[in-house]
Amino acid sequence: MWKEFKEFAFKGNVLDMAIGVIIGSAFGKIVTSLVSDLIMPAIGVVIGNVSFRDLKLVVGTVAADGTENAILYGSFLQNVFDFLVIAMCIFFFVKLINRFKTKREETEEVESGSSAEELLTEIRDLLKDKK
Repeated sequence: MWKEFKEFAFKGNVLDMAIGVIIGSAFGKIVTSLVSDLIMPAIGVVIGNVSFRDLKLVVGTVAADGTENAILYGSFLQNVFDFLVIAMCIFFFVKLINRFKTKREETEEVESGSSAEELLTEIRDLLKDKK
């Protein structure tokens, strides 16, 4: 069982996936900081010195300690914006990778196509000589 686990855990795909998860979580933290520390405050200034973290809809207070019972829609908006920025970055990254894959496949087709043409030419010449 240990041998099977080692084979599974140290396969290239599993290691690649683990590295992707680690890099993805670090990327998520960077984007979250970008959105919450740079973009949202700038948007808040543009729309009238509004802090998105403070946007809430108070629906009542708790009688014992006086704390508010509120819907924090500003925080929700910030998280939605985080998601949109991350999704956009992933979209462009995948598009860039697909562009490189397409170019590589085209060069492979050109290389394989020229050898096929040479073979067909040789076959044609052999058939001409036979007649």
